[in-house]
Amino acid sequence: MLSFTRTLALLALVYAAGTVAAPRAENAMECGIAADMAVVAHSLAREQVQRKKADTIMARIYDVSQSDRGKELMKEILDAAYVTTGPTAQKSGQKFAEDLFASCMKSGGDMDPVLGKKL
Repeated sequence: MLSFTRTLALLALVYAAGTVAAPRAENAMECGIAADMAVVAHSLAREQVQRKKADTIMARIYDVSQSDRGKELMKEILDAAYVTTGPTAQKSGQKFAEDLFASCMKSGGDMDPVLGKKL
């Protein structure tokens, strides 16, 4: 069931309208997917999984191969999770995901404050 739900959610990413400079979630479901990605990415980083292998694992879990927006969002989340200094490095996976979700929901999909990008 969870796999089916993720697949449906990722399809929403694939068919989302328009390309923007920075990926933005377009609805609450996409904010939830980003938060889920954050938990997984943070866990891989804290277990010191090599980044290339983490990219492969994330790509298997979240099939975003058909979505440039989805691929960019996943990359930005992994980049933030693999930072070794700063606020994100000090957070638990749960806190990282909660902050990402809250930022996403409060700002209409903008996750840059948590991911560390200002585009």
